[in-house]
Amino acid sequence: MNDKAALTTIDKRDALRAKIEASERRNAERTLADQAREAAEAATEYTRAHPLTVIGGAVVIGLLVGLATRPGRRVATRAAGAVGTAASGAASSAAAGVKGVAARGGTQLGTLIGDAALAWIMKLVDELLETARAGQDKVEDLGDDAGSAARRVRRDATQVVEAATDSARHTARKARRKATRAVRDTVSKIKS
Repeated sequence: MNDKAALTTIDKRDALRAKIEASERRNAERTLADQAREAAEAATEYTRAHPLTVIGGAVVIGLLVGLATRPGRRVATRAAGAVGTAASGAASSAAAGVKGVAARGGTQLGTLIGDAALAWIMKLVDELLETARAGQDKVEDLGDDAGSAARRVRRDATQVVEAATDSARHTARKARRKATRAVRDTVSKIKS
């Protein structure tokens, strides 16, 4: 009777552990899925709030990748030369009636426009880098959660192995007792 009570206690404990493990797995899966959904929603919201920034960032990244190659640098050098020539020609045409002062003013205007464009591009790059950092933080958070889930699974597996070991010990003790009783009963029958 005592063995039956111990067996039911072990069975109850195993059933409870199984329920706990199942709920932890569901929570771990839900957490990872929720975080992935949050990261996607944050990216979508940012894109909707700042569409020109995202497009500008994509253009800047494309230009930077293009400039990393030799043909891209050649094209950029030719384009910069053509823009400079066009700006200089426009300034010269606008200042046709005015001597060198107007021409210098046209060059200064071109410089101001170039500086403004450069500042705008730098702002786009800064926002792009900030977005990349935010994405990296989300990825790190997902990695931490995955590591936590792996530790939890390892702990649960250890508990399952310990429970199986306990059950095997209990079964071995029970079998030993039954065998001892059977031998004792057989010996007492032989003596009688």
